[in-house]
Amino acid sequence: MRRRLNDSRALAKALYDPINPDRETLDQPSLTDPQRLSNEQEALRALEPLLAQANFSPLSEDTLAYALVVHHPQDEVQVTVNLDQYVYIHFWAPGQRVGQMPLKSSVGSRRGFFTKLPPAERRYFKRVVLAARTKRGHLVLKSFKDTPLEGLEQLLPELKVRTPTLQRALLNLMLVVSGVAIFVNVGMVVLTDLKVATSLLLLLLFAIFMGLRASKMFGQRRSAQALELAHMLYYRSTSNNSELLSALALRAQDEHTKEALLAHSFLARRPGGTQGSPEETSRWLRSEVENWLLAKSGCEVTFNGTRALAHLQALTPSMGLYPPPGFPKLDPVAPITSEPPQATPSSNIS
Repeated sequence: MRRRLNDSRALAKALYDPINPDRETLDQPSLTDPQRLSNEQEALRALEPLLAQANFSPLSEDTLAYALVVHHPQDEVQVTVNLDQYVYIHFWAPGQRVGQMPLKSSVGSRRGFFTKLPPAERRYFKRVVLAARTKRGHLVLKSFKDTPLEGLEQLLPELKVRTPTLQRALLNLMLVVSGVAIFVNVGMVVLTDLKVATSLLLLLLFAIFMGLRASKMFGQRRSAQALELAHMLYYRSTSNNSELLSALALRAQDEHTKEALLAHSFLARRPGGTQGSPEETSRWLRSEVENWLLAKSGCEVTFNGTRALAHLQALTPSMGLYPPPGFPKLDPVAPITSEPPQATPSSNIS
């Protein structure tokens, strides 16, 4: 199985190298946009076995639609994404969790406009893999940690920071109040001292001044929010482009080892031993491991019993436990048919 994972990694790397934006070798003949797009699609297909073994499942269209439309009320920094600029957007994650977000991975979620807000429990992903391509760009492969469900759009390569509606209303109110105060306390006094009557020209000049002040104020606000977003992404990012391939291969090998060890341990104490059909054995193993993990960690984890049995079957020459004689050969890349797991609020397992 380890050789199979290495082969998948080598194939994905070979397909990705010609389109790798971080390539350090000499420039190769440039590809046309259709050729580059075709190469990108082949590289993503080659990446799917690594993602599956690493227990990353693609996020559904409903999940992405929710993440792109809904904004959490405590997210001070919000972004706008033009989906027409993208050729494709893919997200993979090993499941959702519910709990408080780590501080450095949050974007203004612990601060209100005037007061500090208590931390709220969020639905978030411990790990997320992103593959996206804009019409005028190239494939971007990135992985992130501790990403809230409503914050997936913040990971996209092309976006615009926008000020939330409530903050815009408060800023406009502050500008109007301060503008009226300045006009009454300063402008009218100056006009009275100069014995000049209020004219449309003076009102127009004052309106232009307030417009410039508002533009500067909103610009500074957006700059501060963009800096906060960049600061958050700095801590949330884990690997990019070709480095992601190596990270996925290592994670896939770790998951392979864990599944084989769990299958070995539970089958050794199964009543009746290893007798029974593959389907029956797989269902029993899945139920036992999932219940054990729930009791030990408080997390609802989906365990692929068929794949774990296949891993153990591949190790039989060195371990000699499974399968019994005549047991059919299983597929080590059997997919998980259920939805990605969602952890309970008490989950704190890495």
